Amino acid sequence: MSSREKILAAVAQNQPAKLQLPDVNLFETGTEGSLENFIKVLSAIGGKAYSINDLSEIDSIITDDIGIRGRVVNLVEGLNLTNAEEIITDTVVHHLHNVEMAVVKASLGVAENGAVWVTEENMNQRVLPFICQHLAVVVHQKDLVPTMHDAYKQIDQMPGYNYGSFIAGPSKTADIEQSLVIGAHGPRSMIVFVLK
Repeated sequence: MSSREKILAAVAQNQPAKLQLPDVNLFETGTEGSLENFIKVLSAIGGKAYSINDLSEIDSIITDDIGIRGRVVNLVEGLNLTNAEEIITDTVVHHLHNVEMAVVKASLGVAENGAVWVTEENMNQRVLPFICQHLAVVVHQKDLVPTMHDAYKQIDQMPGYNYGSFIAGPSKTADIEQSLVIGAHGPRSMIVFVLK
Protein backbone atom coordinates (compact mmCIF):
# COMPACT_ATOMS: atom_id res chain seq x y z
CA MET A 1 0.00 0.00 0.00
CA SER A 2 1.38 3.41 -1.02
CA SER A 3 1.62 6.41 1.32
CA ARG A 4 -1.30 8.02 -0.46
CA GLU A 5 -3.48 4.95 0.00
CA LYS A 6 -2.53 4.71 3.71
CA ILE A 7 -3.48 8.35 4.27
CA LEU A 8 -6.82 7.96 2.47
CA ALA A 9 -7.59 4.76 4.41
CA ALA A 10 -6.82 6.52 7.70
CA VAL A 11 -9.09 9.43 6.76
CA ALA A 12 -11.89 7.02 5.79
CA GLN A 13 -11.63 5.21 9.16
CA ASN A 14 -11.71 8.42 11.18
CA GLN A 15 -14.88 10.02 9.82
CA PRO A 16 -17.21 11.75 12.30
CA ALA A 17 -20.65 10.26 12.91
CA LYS A 18 -23.26 11.28 10.36
CA LEU A 19 -25.74 13.89 11.50
CA GLN A 20 -29.29 14.37 10.38
CA LEU A 21 -29.95 17.40 8.19
CA PRO A 22 -31.44 20.34 10.10
CA ASP A 23 -35.14 21.08 9.88
CA VAL A 24 -35.57 24.09 7.62
CA ASN A 25 -39.35 24.25 7.90
CA LEU A 26 -38.95 27.42 9.97
CA PHE A 27 -38.66 29.22 6.63
CA GLU A 28 -42.12 28.05 5.55
CA THR A 29 -44.42 30.99 5.04
CA GLY A 30 -47.57 29.29 3.75
CA THR A 31 -48.83 32.57 2.30
CA GLU A 32 -48.95 34.05 -1.17
CA GLY A 33 -46.52 36.72 -2.28
CA SER A 34 -47.72 40.20 -1.43
CA LEU A 35 -48.13 42.50 -4.42
CA GLU A 36 -47.96 45.56 -2.17
CA ASN A 37 -44.72 44.38 -0.55
CA PHE A 38 -43.20 43.50 -3.94
CA ILE A 39 -43.98 46.99 -5.30
CA LYS A 40 -42.71 48.69 -2.12
CA VAL A 41 -39.39 46.82 -2.12
CA LEU A 42 -38.85 47.18 -5.88
CA SER A 43 -39.45 50.94 -5.59
CA ALA A 44 -37.01 51.16 -2.67
CA ILE A 45 -34.23 49.58 -4.75
CA GLY A 46 -34.78 51.93 -7.70
CA GLY A 47 -37.24 49.96 -9.81
CA LYS A 48 -40.81 50.74 -10.76
CA ALA A 49 -43.88 48.52 -10.87
CA TYR A 50 -47.21 48.74 -12.64
CA SER A 51 -50.15 46.54 -11.72
CA ILE A 52 -52.01 45.80 -14.97
CA ASN A 53 -55.14 43.88 -15.93
CA ASP A 54 -54.16 43.12 -19.51
CA LEU A 55 -51.01 42.99 -21.64
CA SER A 56 -52.47 45.62 -23.97
CA GLU A 57 -51.88 48.30 -21.27
CA ILE A 58 -48.10 47.93 -21.57
CA ASP A 59 -47.73 49.55 -25.01
CA SER A 60 -49.15 52.92 -23.91
CA ILE A 61 -47.15 52.87 -20.66
CA ILE A 62 -43.88 52.27 -22.52
CA THR A 63 -44.49 54.83 -25.28
CA ASP A 64 -46.44 57.53 -23.39
CA ASP A 65 -45.56 57.34 -19.69
CA ILE A 66 -41.94 56.21 -19.98
CA GLY A 67 -41.23 57.70 -23.41
CA ILE A 68 -39.10 54.93 -24.93
CA ARG A 69 -38.44 55.79 -28.58
CA GLY A 70 -35.37 53.73 -29.58
CA ARG A 71 -34.89 50.04 -30.38
CA VAL A 72 -37.29 47.87 -28.39
CA VAL A 73 -37.04 44.08 -28.21
CA ASN A 74 -40.22 42.34 -27.02
CA LEU A 75 -39.94 38.66 -26.10
CA VAL A 76 -43.28 38.30 -24.29
CA GLU A 77 -45.70 36.07 -26.14
CA GLY A 78 -49.09 37.70 -26.66
CA LEU A 79 -47.78 41.23 -26.11
CA ASN A 80 -48.00 43.55 -29.12
CA LEU A 81 -45.77 46.60 -28.88
CA THR A 82 -45.53 49.38 -31.44
CA ASN A 83 -42.32 49.17 -33.52
CA ALA A 84 -40.80 46.37 -31.43
CA GLU A 85 -38.70 43.46 -32.62
CA GLU A 86 -40.22 40.18 -31.49
CA ILE A 87 -37.51 37.75 -32.52
CA ILE A 88 -33.77 38.11 -32.19
CA THR A 89 -32.36 36.34 -35.21
CA ASP A 90 -28.87 37.79 -34.96
CA THR A 91 -26.71 35.55 -32.80
CA VAL A 92 -23.91 38.12 -32.44
CA VAL A 93 -24.56 39.52 -28.96
CA HIS A 94 -22.57 42.68 -29.69
CA HIS A 95 -25.33 43.68 -32.12
CA LEU A 96 -27.62 44.18 -29.11
CA HIS A 97 -25.58 47.15 -27.89
CA ASN A 98 -28.21 49.63 -29.08
CA VAL A 99 -31.28 48.06 -27.45
CA GLU A 100 -33.08 50.86 -25.66
CA MET A 101 -35.59 48.57 -23.95
CA ALA A 102 -35.95 44.82 -23.61
CA VAL A 103 -39.26 43.32 -22.51
CA VAL A 104 -39.03 39.79 -21.10
CA LYS A 105 -41.22 37.43 -19.10
CA ALA A 106 -40.33 36.30 -15.59
CA SER A 107 -41.28 32.92 -14.16
CA LEU A 108 -41.72 34.34 -10.67
CA GLY A 109 -41.21 37.40 -8.48
CA VAL A 110 -40.00 37.61 -4.87
CA ALA A 111 -41.78 40.04 -2.55
CA GLU A 112 -39.05 40.24 0.10
CA ASN A 113 -36.41 41.66 -2.27
CA GLY A 114 -38.23 42.79 -5.44
CA ALA A 115 -36.35 40.27 -7.60
CA VAL A 116 -37.70 38.41 -10.61
CA TRP A 117 -36.52 35.01 -11.91
CA VAL A 118 -35.82 35.04 -15.66
CA THR A 119 -34.62 31.98 -17.55
CA GLU A 120 -32.68 31.84 -20.79
CA GLU A 121 -35.75 30.59 -22.62
CA ASN A 122 -37.48 33.89 -21.78
CA MET A 123 -34.56 36.17 -22.61
CA ASN A 124 -33.40 34.56 -25.89
CA GLN A 125 -29.87 35.88 -25.39
CA ARG A 126 -28.34 35.77 -21.91
CA VAL A 127 -26.89 39.23 -22.31
CA LEU A 128 -30.16 40.95 -23.30
CA PRO A 129 -31.48 41.91 -19.81
CA PHE A 130 -28.07 43.30 -18.89
CA ILE A 131 -27.02 45.13 -22.06
CA CYS A 132 -30.24 47.08 -22.68
CA GLN A 133 -30.66 50.62 -21.37
CA HIS A 134 -34.06 49.87 -19.81
CA LEU A 135 -35.48 46.51 -18.75
CA ALA A 136 -39.19 45.73 -18.58
CA VAL A 137 -40.37 42.46 -17.09
CA VAL A 138 -43.83 40.89 -17.11
CA VAL A 139 -44.75 38.60 -14.22
CA HIS A 140 -48.14 37.22 -13.18
CA GLN A 141 -49.37 38.23 -9.74
CA LYS A 142 -50.09 34.56 -8.98
CA ASP A 143 -46.35 33.90 -9.48
CA LEU A 144 -45.25 36.27 -6.69
CA VAL A 145 -43.81 34.45 -3.70
CA PRO A 146 -43.05 35.92 -0.25
CA THR A 147 -39.39 34.88 0.22
CA MET A 148 -36.32 33.55 -1.59
CA HIS A 149 -36.87 30.24 0.21
CA ASP A 150 -40.27 29.97 -1.49
CA ALA A 151 -38.69 31.01 -4.79
CA TYR A 152 -36.09 28.22 -4.66
CA LYS A 153 -38.80 25.67 -3.84
CA GLN A 154 -40.71 26.76 -6.95
CA ILE A 155 -37.60 26.79 -9.12
CA ASP A 156 -36.87 23.24 -7.98
CA GLN A 157 -40.27 22.19 -9.39
CA MET A 158 -39.77 23.93 -12.76
CA PRO A 159 -38.97 21.92 -15.86
CA GLY A 160 -35.34 21.93 -16.96
CA TYR A 161 -33.74 25.19 -17.98
CA ASN A 162 -30.22 26.00 -19.12
CA TYR A 163 -29.64 29.32 -17.37
CA GLY A 164 -31.58 31.57 -15.05
CA SER A 165 -30.97 34.75 -13.13
CA PHE A 166 -32.58 36.72 -10.34
CA ILE A 167 -32.75 40.37 -11.37
CA ALA A 168 -33.64 43.05 -8.84
CA GLY A 169 -33.88 46.68 -9.83
CA PRO A 170 -31.67 48.69 -12.15
CA SER A 171 -27.92 48.20 -12.15
CA LYS A 172 -26.18 50.20 -9.46
CA THR A 173 -22.88 50.46 -7.67
CA ALA A 174 -21.35 52.63 -4.98
CA ASP A 175 -17.88 51.09 -5.11
CA ILE A 176 -16.14 54.17 -6.49
CA GLU A 177 -15.79 56.88 -3.85
CA GLN A 178 -19.02 55.62 -2.23
CA SER A 179 -21.04 57.52 -4.81
CA LEU A 180 -24.17 55.75 -6.07
CA VAL A 181 -24.13 55.26 -9.84
CA ILE A 182 -27.26 53.90 -11.56
CA GLY A 183 -26.74 51.90 -14.76
CA ALA A 184 -23.05 51.30 -14.15
CA HIS A 185 -22.97 47.80 -15.58
CA GLY A 186 -26.51 47.06 -16.68
CA PRO A 187 -29.90 48.67 -17.27
CA ARG A 188 -30.47 52.23 -16.07
CA SER A 189 -34.06 51.40 -15.16
CA MET A 190 -36.18 48.36 -14.43
CA ILE A 191 -39.95 48.27 -14.75
CA VAL A 192 -42.01 45.28 -13.67
CA PHE A 193 -45.51 44.83 -15.05
CA VAL A 194 -47.49 42.66 -12.64
CA LEU A 195 -50.33 41.02 -14.55
CA LYS A 196 -53.41 40.36 -12.41
